[in-house]
Amino acid sequence: MAYNSKWLLNYVEKFIGREVDKVTMVGGGAVSELWCQIFADILEREIQQVEDPIVVNIRGAAFLASVALGRIEFDQIPDLVPMSQRYQPNEDNFPVYRELFAEFVQLYEQERRIYARLNRSE
Repeated sequence: MAYNSKWLLNYVEKFIGREVDKVTMVGGGAVSELWCQIFADILEREIQQVEDPIVVNIRGAAFLASVALGRIEFDQIPDLVPMSQRYQPNEDNFPVYRELFAEFVQLYEQERRIYARLNRSE
């Protein structure tokens, strides 16, 4: 998942025209400190762990309702999301993760041709 996120982050940064300096993690994976650190090391970016990351959908719905009711503005939402921890990338891990990421991309290229061949309808 982290390698796929790294791959996608490259395209997101090209689309928005700037580098993303930190990534906010939500959902079940964000509960794990180890998972957050692995993402920080692979993405080479700070990871912000949202407090109570599993209830992010409920919190988002509440924010949308608050905006619809005129209680808050969209630009206020980031300041209302509590963060529990921040994870800094460990540069000592970069060489290993970079090498493994290159293998991840190679594996995709090999599998892509196999899946295309298997999915041909005759």
